[in-house]
Amino acid sequence: MVSAADPDPTVTGPVPKPLAPCAWWYGIGDSPTQWEIRSAAKSYDVVVLNAWETAAMRKLHELNPKVKVLVYKDFSSTRNYSGAVEGDRDARYLPTGIGYHAAERTQPGWFAISTLGQRIEWDGYPKHWQMTVWDPAYQKAWADAVVGEVLREGWDGVLADNDFSSLKYYSSAVIAGTADAAGSDRLLRDGLDAMLQLTGDALEKSGKMLIPNVSESQLTPGRWSAHSRYAGAMEENFGLRGDDGTGELITFQGNQFKEQRAQAALGESWLLLITHTKSDKEERVGYASAALLASPHTCWTRAQPDYKNPYWSLYQDARLGEAVETANRLPSGVWNRRYSGGWVAVNPTKTSVLLTPPPGLVTLKGEPVPTQLDLPAADAVVLVNGPKR
Repeated sequence: MVSAADPDPTVTGPVPKPLAPCAWWYGIGDSPTQWEIRSAAKSYDVVVLNAWETAAMRKLHELNPKVKVLVYKDFSSTRNYSGAVEGDRDARYLPTGIGYHAAERTQPGWFAISTLGQRIEWDGYPKHWQMTVWDPAYQKAWADAVVGEVLREGWDGVLADNDFSSLKYYSSAVIAGTADAAGSDRLLRDGLDAMLQLTGDALEKSGKMLIPNVSESQLTPGRWSAHSRYAGAMEENFGLRGDDGTGELITFQGNQFKEQRAQAALGESWLLLITHTKSDKEERVGYASAALLASPHTCWTRAQPDYKNPYWSLYQDARLGEAVETANRLPSGVWNRRYSGGWVAVNPTKTSVLLTPPPGLVTLKGEPVPTQLDLPAADAVVLVNGPKR
């Protein structure tokens, strides 16, 4: 029998602390400069790079062995733009798992076909071609190629893009063999479910990470939890206002935020969050929403508007410290959370709410805070501890 004074034999180390969001870089734009690499090694917990940036990956590992460097690979497409192909050959390092020319010459059946008998090229993304992610042969070939590359080159794992729920954001086509768009989406989701498991099992067995970019998970209860079960998951549209006319934040709709909270509470896997920012308000909302999900591995970044540079936010210098309570949802619908170094609140609703912040707080600029705040709809506040008296 273990007495109260004895350590729990099932505990192998200290419980990880729920810290303020760490920073990460989705660096899939231009090749990083030497300055950016040195900066990333000092500032970021996770960096995602294109497959051909092997030298940058190794330099990051050299400068900071703790940083996780993931290779970008697309689950759902093959590509034949310049760089992905070189003339009539596939490039040595691919942004996908399967090369365009390899599929064209040996497995043309891996190109998805519409009910009109045409290959499906993504709208807005020329020379991106939808593949048959539901085909077990495609799934195995993708997994074998990507896992082999990760092990051979020394990446820490994979950021698998386009683990999506619906084709409609890329094409209005209906996939041959399905009756309508909903049937096409079910086929894709089921295929990606199987693809994720095959790849995730193989990477996990090899001690490597799989983090899919899970989209529209608020539409399908349980999908975020299922698809973050390996090393975590990425949300590319975090903390954004919905386009349904209500003015509410889509992150808090459906089951998504609940599932993300559960993942964060375990403290075992990564939440990689991106907020596309055009204003300080969006930046504030994104960071504060991420702070509601504080864990040892919750990382947040802003994109303004893309990923070409390693952006740093003033909120990442807020020094909130450690969360001292779980995120709380007030009857008004506002969420808040106290930290050792401050306090955050997010109003995801469509109406403004009057709040009473904890005493002794100031703005990030050191300005005093009124006893009551009127927090507008779809807005947030980040406050820090004032000087000790």
